Amino acid sequence: MGSHFHLALRMHTDEGVADDEVRRRFRIYCGPENKRELTDGQIPSLRAKWCSLSEFVKELKQTFSRWYNRTHGRKGTFWTERFKSVLVEEGDTLINLLAYVDLNAVRAGIVQRPEQYRWCSLGYHVQTGNQGNFLSLNFGLAPFATLSPEQRLRYYRRFVYEVGSLPSDKGAKIAPEIIAKEEKVGFELKAVDRFRYRTRHFTDSGVIGTKEFVSACYWRFQHHFTCRHEKKPRPIQGLDGVFSLKRLRETL
Repeated sequence: MGSHFHLALRMHTDEGVADDEVRRRFRIYCGPENKRELTDGQIPSLRAKWCSLSEFVKELKQTFSRWYNRTHGRKGTFWTERFKSVLVEEGDTLINLLAYVDLNAVRAGIVQRPEQYRWCSLGYHVQTGNQGNFLSLNFGLAPFATLSPEQRLRYYRRFVYEVGSLPSDKGAKIAPEIIAKEEKVGFELKAVDRFRYRTRHFTDSGVIGTKEFVSACYWRFQHHFTCRHEKKPRPIQGLDGVFSLKRLRETL
């Protein structure tokens, strides 16, 4: 979205976060090259900060603002007002909320299918295979309890398409012919479908092909890369034998 973003977050209270977990997240936050260690006295304040929704959104928005201002040579504030939040019950309420968020780009006329938009949850699931298990498919729905992650994604995707096909005063809807095609295959995503969505972002990668081809190209053109560390071919998830110099799932 050009003027705003939506996040659906599950917040945890600080009582259930152990000291070792705070240390682990601190190492991730600082990066592998930073050898700084936390003292015991710093852990309580970090635990409280990282379990606060206000602190999370504040840091997210400030970090983005600094990056955007530096990139575009501007100064001053970026966001015009404080964020708004709402408590959402698991189950039908939650899945409807998530469908609303995933359909934002469709309603705005940016894409025809929600997973074509790289900045929504369906886009992340389809294009990256949910790298790092970053997103949850636990909606609190009893029928989903015994399903595998793949089945949950298929059922959720069907739900989003069905909601997105309904007329809405919020904007565009998913076209009937797209719905018909998806119903024909039971809303199942095959490897070729994932590949097709990823081709939109092939320009994000330096080299794509077999592992041998990618390696040969890297050593031939390594002086063109500014990365200090050696780049290695990475498999593109869901496409056997296809590798990329920079994993597509890291750039989507």
